[in-house]
Amino acid sequence: MHKFYYVFLFFLLFSAAESVKGQNIFPPDSIKKTLNATKIDHHLKIDGKLDESAWKSAKIAEGFVQVEPFQKAKVNHETQIRLLYNQDFLYVGAVMHDKEGKKSLRVTSMKRDFEYGASDQFAIGIDGFNDQRNCMIFMTDPYSSQRDLLSADDTVFDIDWDGLWKVRTSRTDSGWVAEFAIPWQTLRYQKNKENTEQIWGINFWRNRRATNELSAWSPVPRAFSPSRVPYAGRLEGIEPPKTSGSNIRVQPYVLFSSDNYNGSEYYDKHNGSSVKVGGELKWAVTPNSLLDLTYNTDFAQADADRQVNNLSRLSIFFPERRQFFLENASLFGAGLEPLDSFWGGQQRIQPFFSRRIGLDGNGNPVPIDVGGRFVNRSIQRNYGVMFVRQRGNEDNLATNFFVGRYSQNIGKQNRIGYLSTIRNDADHSNFTNSIDGFFRLNASSYIKTMAMLSNSSNGKDNGFAGYYQFVHKGIKWIYWLSQSVVNNGFNPEMGFVSRPDVLESSTGGYWLNRGKWLPSFIRSFEPGVFGVTYHSATTGKLIERQVNLNPVWFSLQNGGGIGLFSNHFYQNVDYVTTGDTLTILGVKLPNGDFNYDRFSIFMNSDASKKISFTFSGEIGKYYNGSLNTYGVSLNAAPIPHVSLEAKLTENYYRDLGINKETGNSQLYSISGRFAYNPRLQLIGFYQKSSINDLDVWNIRFSWEYKPLSFIYLVFNNRGFNEQQTMLLGDGKTRVSMGTLARQQEQHVIAKVSYLKQF
Repeated sequence: MHKFYYVFLFFLLFSAAESVKGQNIFPPDSIKKTLNATKIDHHLKIDGKLDESAWKSAKIAEGFVQVEPFQKAKVNHETQIRLLYNQDFLYVGAVMHDKEGKKSLRVTSMKRDFEYGASDQFAIGIDGFNDQRNCMIFMTDPYSSQRDLLSADDTVFDIDWDGLWKVRTSRTDSGWVAEFAIPWQTLRYQKNKENTEQIWGINFWRNRRATNELSAWSPVPRAFSPSRVPYAGRLEGIEPPKTSGSNIRVQPYVLFSSDNYNGSEYYDKHNGSSVKVGGELKWAVTPNSLLDLTYNTDFAQADADRQVNNLSRLSIFFPERRQFFLENASLFGAGLEPLDSFWGGQQRIQPFFSRRIGLDGNGNPVPIDVGGRFVNRSIQRNYGVMFVRQRGNEDNLATNFFVGRYSQNIGKQNRIGYLSTIRNDADHSNFTNSIDGFFRLNASSYIKTMAMLSNSSNGKDNGFAGYYQFVHKGIKWIYWLSQSVVNNGFNPEMGFVSRPDVLESSTGGYWLNRGKWLPSFIRSFEPGVFGVTYHSATTGKLIERQVNLNPVWFSLQNGGGIGLFSNHFYQNVDYVTTGDTLTILGVKLPNGDFNYDRFSIFMNSDASKKISFTFSGEIGKYYNGSLNTYGVSLNAAPIPHVSLEAKLTENYYRDLGINKETGNSQLYSISGRFAYNPRLQLIGFYQKSSINDLDVWNIRFSWEYKPLSFIYLVFNNRGFNEQQTMLLGDGKTRVSMGTLARQQEQHVIAKVSYLKQF
């Protein structure tokens, strides 16, 4: 049966290659749209009303055009922009006209860094270097929620970067209004030595979520995001200050915590309370250079990791959630990663992964004494260094971490880079050295590549890894080809590898069809196919193959979608070669070769509605047995101040594993966000897994009492069943008692931080 998949794949890629010339990727305008900023000599009150006389003197930018659903078409609802500036701030005022007024507005959450595309939103993209590569993005919704990120080449995004800026909005019978104040200290631009006027790249875009209409001031092809800065307009007449003060930001904190442990698994933990002080200092040495220092670093307010059921042979990747490491993550985070849930390959190889710092192998915090990071970004090059000292404890040696990164821009759209890491403790040192490149072949296609070496002072972990990844993303076609190799000795102790000792090959494509034959409620028909194989890098033997046929995928005009998938798998399980028993869902799988097919459905509704859902279901054979798995997520946002979510995943297996076991497992969670406004919120979630009867509570009260100054109250609870053990008389040896006992830990944390800008 799998031969049919290969025939379909060949046909799809051949058709894609034949149609590239016909794709409607229009070039950037040769004469760019231009906007002039007006200088004022006083500060504005940021209240979202634009009723001060200074706004009347500002020139208006308008004439937005559609990006989606009909690129370059006239918009159905106009947007008007005004820009002012003084010695301290760049001010942006935006009026989003709407014929239906307030009743058409949709906002489902007041979370900072809210979900893109789920609400009405307005965004500003600023290319302060005018290099047509880098973009700072500031976004808001009708309720003043903030989302900010950094974009590089429209392919790498720092979505968790948090800048210091302010926005307020108001809602009227004719639409909504947003008023921004962005400090010069937050913006990145060429150093202004003579107080001369500069020219920046700038664009604005808006999503009217009721009709899912995305529009931009300067036209952008729908295949790209509006952060593709070669398509941006020009901001002229802007005169940043020669200096912006000392440009130092200090953020100390004080924290009180109470810890309680119960169970034999925590015999080395102690109940009690403690007080901790520390903080961070940021110094913008120049508008494009930033020094970060941290002392006695704490991440108590960071989101807890969610549990997942891993049904693959890849290691689970948990994303970074700690703010210190999230900033400038795109500079240090070079490597191979999946591009999307359904395309781009599955392997992940990163020579540097920040979760190796300050966390043990189980995700438990390890104290960090001090850390520092220096980053410089310019038109020609980007570079940075980071050093962190991790404190030793009962389970971990005191450890030093170092990472250095340099990337050089070549031409308008290419770059090469070098990355080095050093992890050092009393036992040994581990090193990785990597060379990488990014080459844009044309507006729609690029190649990423990297070669990595690891070695250790103890003579172990000497190995190589490398990859290349070709991607084409156009108006009518998306397709890719990716290959990576990780040999058996490669071990970057400061990095992450999804799967060791493997050669992965992945290719596939999707057709994006918007034919007139489609009903009006369907935006596009997107069938596709992809295949991935894994061979042992040591023996060359095929160990896994997956061929996926996606004959049906409909993207709906309201943002929802529905798709059908058929997967053919080949699995080779050989303990003689691997030395480890393959265990999934707690079931030990047998040796042998397995061929099986699985079939799945995925659907999601309009995420901007007060009630929305996602559903996935998969059935079929699984190794030597069968497995049916179902997942559903239900979201409710009756008002923007309340957002609730319930998730359930169930797995039913039959005649599976060495002992032909039959059973099931469940993983479910509930979460909620209750917001008085975007700065005062109560957030919580509860998650439970039937495996080991594991449950997790996390409740967090957050008050941003002034910009980026917070008061947090956090409650964490974790409980699970584990084998009862007994400590023998020697005080070191533990033996199993053969019965289950409840293990539980609780943490109550109060934290106050204060930000002061000098």
